This record gives sequence, structure tokens and C-alpha cells, in this order.
Amino acid sequence: MFRLKARWLLPSFLFCLVLSRDLPAQKLPEASSGPSVSWQYLAASPPGDYTGPERCRSCHKPEFAEFNKTVHARLAAPGKDYITGCEVCHGPGKAHSGAVEAARGDDQKIAAALKQFPIFAFRANPQENAARCLTCHITSNQQDSFAHSEHAAHGLSCNQCHATHLVDEIKDQSKGGLTYPQAYFFQVPKLADEVRWLHNSLLKRSEPEACYTCHRTIEAQFALPVHHRVPEGLMKCTDCHSPHSSLNRASLNKPYWETCVKCHVEKRGPYVFEHPAVKVEGCVICHNPHGNTNRMLLVRREGRQLCLQCHTAFHGQLGVPHGRLGFAPGGECVRCHVAVHGSNWDENFLR
Repeated sequence: MFRLKARWLLPSFLFCLVLSRDLPAQKLPEASSGPSVSWQYLAASPPGDYTGPERCRSCHKPEFAEFNKTVHARLAAPGKDYITGCEVCHGPGKAHSGAVEAARGDDQKIAAALKQFPIFAFRANPQENAARCLTCHITSNQQDSFAHSEHAAHGLSCNQCHATHLVDEIKDQSKGGLTYPQAYFFQVPKLADEVRWLHNSLLKRSEPEACYTCHRTIEAQFALPVHHRVPEGLMKCTDCHSPHSSLNRASLNKPYWETCVKCHVEKRGPYVFEHPAVKVEGCVICHNPHGNTNRMLLVRREGRQLCLQCHTAFHGQLGVPHGRLGFAPGGECVRCHVAVHGSNWDENFLR
């Protein structure tokens, strides 16, 4: 009987291993549901100023091909069907295209035509670039706060992270192809760059690589031995943070501890006896969310020292069943106070 079970056990284990390896690759980079966006076209010029996307194709074939794979290419304005394709973002292009064609390949004439009949090419200052995208995307409650975000305050615009057509994007190769060793363990299979781009909010680079471009200190924290599985590709920065800003601390998707208990559901509660520190400061009062060298991402190596950061009157409290020279103060608090996240039975978190 044991041999029969063992014979079936190995194939079942191998099937689960293969299944667990492939499923994240299918789910991960795409979000569960995209933002709800209502298209609001630019201040409309006369219909005769528009030329249509097919005319753009004659000069910008690679951009046209990539753009047509995105949802932007399928936009249509009720009652203004002449505003489509490239001109939705770049503005009317009839004068621009006509002047370039009239130059007949002469570089000097083309340069003069581009200067005389400019078209919005997202080479303006960050505020103007972002304003062009926010014409539509400000209608989404996930993106409407971008103008007040830390990213906007530091001079970032949408097109520095996103690309409406992924063509000849310049990537930083100064560090070669080096990465952290953690990325080679439990790593989900990588998708082709174009597939990833189409299914991950049109990001130029995958997460967390796109975020690490600026957030180098966070990259270093994820390289520490104990960390959330972001370098391995099992989590993304946007699982916890909103890059377009939010009203929460550190641009978290949800307030305080709600972001953490989305995954750590066993800590959610509600409890009859709550740990006040969690409700006031959130999980980060005890844990470093990105990574460190301590077990369970604790901000202090010794658990009791972590508790004594708040419970400073520990030795002077009346009725506490352990004195200054007792055994308990020299050990770990969680030996007795096992329900440190909250309890339904004991106000001292003993059970």
C-alpha cells in the first residue's frame, strides 16, 4: 500500500511544481483591473487641421506599428471621429505632415518645416508632458492625484516611465547585465519585452527595474537576506504603493496596516483587544517592509528590545509579574505574549 502511494506521490509533486512555476508568469505582470479612464479630447481645432493616422505612418512606421497594438489606437470621440490615433495625443498634424512632405527629403528644409509647424512631441517640460496625458487620465481615481505626487514634485512626467509606442527606448547599460543573486532563486519566467509592455501599463521597463532607476536605497534594502519577494518577481512595487500618489503615507494603496493585511490575512482581525501600536503607526513600527538582516523583517535584532522601545516603563509598573532582575525581562516577550498582533481572549496578548 505504501509503495502504491509513493508511486503516485512523485508525479503529483512534479505536476504541482510545474504548475506553480507557470501560473505566476501568466498572472504577474498584468493588473487585475485597469483604471477607469474617460477620454476627454484636447481643445479641438477645426476638422481640416487633422490628417488621420495613416498619413503619420508614411514617416513613423515603427511607432505606428507599436501604437496600433495598444488601447490608445482604438479611441474614438463621439461626434469628432476625425480625431483619432496619433493626433489624440500629439495634436492636429496636417500642417506638420504637409510641410515635411513638401521638403522632399531635404534635411535643411525638413528642419525648417518642423520648426515652423511644430507638433507636440513630449519634449517639453515635465509639467506640460504630464498635462497632456492627464487630459484623459485625470478622470481615474487611481491617477487623478498625480499632479500632487512626489514624482511630479521631483520633475517626473508620465512618459519617463510609460511609452505609448515602445520604439528605440534608451536603457541604462552602464552596469551591464548584473543583478542580485536573489533574482535567480524562485524567479518567474520572463516574458518578451513587448508582451510585458502591453500587459503592464505600457511601462518602459518591468517592475521593480523601473522603480530602481531612482529608488537606489530601496534596491539596496531588497538585496538584504530577509526581504519581500520583489527581486524574484513574485511581487511588484505597485502591489503596495501607488506611483500616481495617494492620501496615504508613503503613497500606499491602502491606509496604514490595511496594505499589509491584504496578503497577511491572518493578522487582519478585528480583535477584541488590539495592539495600539499597529493602529497608530501601522506594521512599520515593528517591521521594515522592504528588507533587512533580522528575522521577520523586525527593525531590531532582539525582539524584547523592540518591545521596550515603547514599553519603557516596563520595570516600574505595578502588578507586572516580573521584576527588574527576574528571568522574564532577559528573554523574549513573545514567549508569553504570543498574540502580539491582537487577541480575542486576553488584554495582555497572552493567548
